[in-house]
Parts: sequence; C-alpha cells; structure tokens
Amino acid sequence: MELLFSYGTLRSKQIQMQIFNKVLVGTQDQILGYKLKSLQIEEEFGMADYVVAVPSENLEDIIHGAVFEVTNNELLKVDQFESNSYKRVQVKLKSGRTAWIYTENK
Repeated sequence: MELLFSYGTLRSKQIQMQIFNKVLVGTQDQILGYKLKSLQIEEEFGMADYVVAVPSENLEDIIHGAVFEVTNNELLKVDQFESNSYKRVQVKLKSGRTAWIYTENK
C-alpha cells in the first residue's frame, strides 16, 4: 500500500467515489515546509480555482490534511484525475511517515 496525503479536493467523499468507487478512511497529518498557492485550471466550462502545495522558504509553514492508504493502481487513477498542473512527489509528514503529495508542476 502507498500513502497519499491530501490537502484539498481528494478529501471530498464525492471525488473519492468518482475516482476509487469507494470512500477512503484517512488519518489527520501535516506537511512542514510547504504552503498553499492559488491555482487556476481550465476545465470544460471555463476556469476553476484550486490550491496547490508548493515548497516554502519557511520550514515552519504547515499544511493540514489527511493521509489515505491506496493501492498502486489507485494512485495511478489519481494521476489521471489530477491535471497537468500537478505532479506527484514523496514527502516526509510531520508524523514521520512518507507519503505522496501533488505539488505544482512548473
């Protein structure tokens, strides 16, 4: 199993049903040294506002979110769901665990 840290859309039960066909059970955690940045993504009916995690110069910056256990195949489904504005990277969480997060794809 892989760990996936979500700070936004992936915490939505509706989105989880759309991607995984089930609701995930997660635990609260944080990532340090990252901050959220506004991001506009072009969608079918126009522009939509989202947030994206970006590394911060301040190591005390923190993003709160949830950690979910997912399979490799489920992780690939999330890759397809996320737009090209995001890329998947591994980070160490405040709890000490290592998880995948989606950050800005520059």
